[in-house]
Amino acid sequence: MVLLIIVMGLALALGTSLYVSAQATTVDGFYKGYDKEGRAPNLWTLVLSQVTTWIFARSLLNAAILGYYYGIAGTLAYTAYYGSFLTGAYVVARLRETHSVSVQDWLRSNFGGIGTATYNIVIALRLLSEVFANLLVVGLIFSVLLPETGYVREISVIVLSCVVFAYSAWGGLRAALRTDVLQMIVFLIVFAVAFLAMVLAPNFSWVGVLTSDGVAGSYNGWVLLLVAALQVFSYPIHDPVMMDRGFLADKDVTRASFLHAFWISALCIFGFGLFGIQAAEIGAKIESDLLGTWWIMFPDLIFAALLLSLLISGLSTLDSALASVARLINEELNVLPRTLGAGRVAMAGFLIIGGALTLWGNGTLFDAVAVSGTASMFLTPVMVTSLILGRRLAIWAYLVAYGAAVFGAILYFARGSAWATAILPDGHKYEQLLVICIAVLLIGGLSALIGSRRWAV
Repeated sequence: MVLLIIVMGLALALGTSLYVSAQATTVDGFYKGYDKEGRAPNLWTLVLSQVTTWIFARSLLNAAILGYYYGIAGTLAYTAYYGSFLTGAYVVARLRETHSVSVQDWLRSNFGGIGTATYNIVIALRLLSEVFANLLVVGLIFSVLLPETGYVREISVIVLSCVVFAYSAWGGLRAALRTDVLQMIVFLIVFAVAFLAMVLAPNFSWVGVLTSDGVAGSYNGWVLLLVAALQVFSYPIHDPVMMDRGFLADKDVTRASFLHAFWISALCIFGFGLFGIQAAEIGAKIESDLLGTWWIMFPDLIFAALLLSLLISGLSTLDSALASVARLINEELNVLPRTLGAGRVAMAGFLIIGGALTLWGNGTLFDAVAVSGTASMFLTPVMVTSLILGRRLAIWAYLVAYGAAVFGAILYFARGSAWATAILPDGHKYEQLLVICIAVLLIGGLSALIGSRRWAV
């Protein structure tokens, strides 16, 4: 029954997405999301698109897993990342005051080709992690539903990739915006059904979940909350999906869209974290994964609703990520011409690479977030010094901040290796991540302080 509900719901969502993703007849429609009359997207199109691309499948699953292990602290930690809408709105507003049309445009005017090249490497990593992590959740879901079926993970990833590519390549960013609205409405309905079923259950207690320490204790959840606080300024700037939507409409519409997206997405992520906390509170044991635990916890209909909401949010993020890929490759890097055909080639290339990474077997969801988030932290001292304080920053200082952030990301990713173990302090991986983040900000901040005073260019 669960499998039938999910397949029917997914088929309906995909079929409708294909229907509403009207083919882009202009280059601006494909790359900028304009309609046939050349109009920018309206407020609620931007809001729903921002929300659905940020409460994507891996984030929902991460929130639930962190809630299960670290209780309310873990849920709050992951919700804190959604403060990125507030810091992102602030950065976009300041960039637009300088008449920049993108982050790359601002970096180019301040640091030349070095600035754009280094930044584009980081956002390419981010886009790959988007594709990889959301396809990974697709594979995990179908592996739980059909555990005895050979190659079910590989087949589900390939099939869903092809369908998403079909409507993404059809209409580019315009298609992504239109389908985001549809998919977000479906997600909210499905999520609301599952959430109400949980909170109305006789074994649910608001006091219990809001004071829960999870199955592993709350300490590491609070550590992760500190990490989120350190990354929340730079994190949105390295997300091309969010930044691309910051330059589509006028300033007032853009600012309002970020503010609405903040509270809606934060509530959704917090609510999904409660599913994980509830699993811990009723004593459910995760023998293999959280998805299997939910199957034990909930009736088939509710379990199917949860999985369907994960799949729909994952699909929505994939199409938006592919639209940003086309813009990165063909507008910023100029690797291919700014045409519809070239945009589709760029999309296909990234989807193949991301799918290959998924099928390769790496299954750590939060690492994809932590690595790209750490690599982006060079933007904090750079933006604070140059964009906010209005001071010129030496190229060498920019590169020192960048090098420290990239090395920190590599160090965290390779923390199990002998050379990384020799550098990192003993402790939980979130404690190590906190130490890395502090070191990255200190090195970057010190270089920016010196480089903007004595050897500024």
